[in-house]
Amino acid sequence: MIEVVCNDRFGKKIRVKCLEEDTIGEFKKVLSLQLGVIASKIVLQKGGLVLKDHITLDDYEIHDNTNLELYYL
Repeated sequence: MIEVVCNDRFGKKIRVKCLEEDTIGEFKKVLSLQLGVIASKIVLQKGGLVLKDHITLDDYEIHDNTNLELYYL
């Protein structure tokens, strides 16, 4: 189990526990429950790259305490 930090640039940092084998889409569902926002309205970026829903966290080299940028549509 890993913990990923999402920063929404409004001063809110959310820590999400997940598995490295989870897809970005599954990660967004867990994140949406914590935020109270629909998962399809969430956009995640790592280093300016928009993360696609069908690819796993491990494929994007997202490990424990990785920071992701969080945007809303």
